[in-house]
Amino acid sequence: MQQGAIHKILIANRGEIAIRIVRACKDLHIANVAIYTKPDAECLHVKVADEAYCVGDEPLKGYLDPAKIIETAKQCGADAIHPGYGFLSENYDFAKAVEDAGLILIGPKSDIILKMGNKNIARSLMKENGIPVVPGTEPLNKESMDTIKTLARRIGYPVILKSSGGGGGRGIREVWSEDELEDNFESCKREAKAFFNNDEVFMEKLIEKPRHIEFQILGDNYGNIIHLCERDCSIQRRHQKVIEIAPCPTISEDLRKRMGVAAVAAAKAVGYTNAGTIEFLLDDYNNFYFMEMNTRIQVEHGITEEVTGIDLIGRQIRIASGEILDIKQSEVKPRGVAIEA
Repeated sequence: MQQGAIHKILIANRGEIAIRIVRACKDLHIANVAIYTKPDAECLHVKVADEAYCVGDEPLKGYLDPAKIIETAKQCGADAIHPGYGFLSENYDFAKAVEDAGLILIGPKSDIILKMGNKNIARSLMKENGIPVVPGTEPLNKESMDTIKTLARRIGYPVILKSSGGGGGRGIREVWSEDELEDNFESCKREAKAFFNNDEVFMEKLIEKPRHIEFQILGDNYGNIIHLCERDCSIQRRHQKVIEIAPCPTISEDLRKRMGVAAVAAAKAVGYTNAGTIEFLLDDYNNFYFMEMNTRIQVEHGITEEVTGIDLIGRQIRIASGEILDIKQSEVKPRGVAIEA
């Protein structure tokens, strides 16, 4: 760890991930600050942190208030903010505000969050760089329903409608026949507007019963990027992951290598820094397709840590401090199996 790069970290989150970040800070001898709203005053993350500051009376509002979080960071003398997962962790405006305030965001740069947060921009970027993507369309909002139906027939049913700015299983509709298309398109737009304030919707071929495989990425500020192997998150309910397994028990070493190379190439295509995840769909014939990128640490990072022995949160902090990534790809070998529910 480069001494003096980061002195104090404000943790813009609560619960398990906040506690995990506190532990990493203590391991690196970095002062750490928790935030909480009044209903969370007795929560464990408040008790284990070096300092804690109240950011509001309502249960969630304070964790979603960029101005209040940045003001608190400045008041307590923090020079960096770790957003954890959820809340503001993939919010471009928050990331930009942190940068503009002269603070370090422990994560990727705001422009990367902006690019990869829009599924259509991400798809186009991957296609330009030779990363396989699911056959699909550009945003459809300006097209007539007749044109949308023609595109769906060309792709071939079943298809899936997706919100360009979506995530967390929201803004998604499976369409199995033309009779279902119009109603699903309108409901997908409404949900996307309500949850993401962006009603842009596009369409892809629905890969039936795919395996959902995600590769953990780690990149420093100097262009060095590696993957830490994969997690199988195929067991889902309503597009939300329920069980995660690391590594995937059903893919060959050759397929792992090919998917890993594609994951690193995808991260390099956007100039990615810090921890992130490249998500792929894998069909019955071992064809894999880029689905999306998560520009944050994920809930299930712990099982990757278990099988690789690499402290991901610690590495996030060290990379944000300006350290060069000193792990070679050839040194990353999963040992054993870890499962998270």
